[in-house]
Amino acid sequence: MNKNELLNKGFAHFSIQEFKEAAEYFDKAIALDDKFDTAYNALAEAYNKMGELDKAIDTVKKQIEINPNDPIAHTALSRLYVQKGMIEDAEREMAISNQLSMNQ
Repeated sequence: MNKNELLNKGFAHFSIQEFKEAAEYFDKAIALDDKFDTAYNALAEAYNKMGELDKAIDTVKKQIEINPNDPIAHTALSRLYVQKGMIEDAEREMAISNQLSMNQ
């Protein structure tokens, strides 16, 4: 399977709340292309749904390393920080997201 097929398989599992299986497919897609930022975003959300906030945060940070100008990734990180009670970090990430959105 190519990376897009793996991503789609992951989305199929995600849609029926099989988050562990979804994460496995997203991880396989990343193994084929370690710059596949869409798969990082999906993997982070799967980790979030499984209650693994630290893994979700680390995954979004990797996505931001790949594409630092993606406002959606910064918004995702902000949301995860809110869930962890890291309000100052969340506000910083949301400000970055807003700035990037205005520049597009």
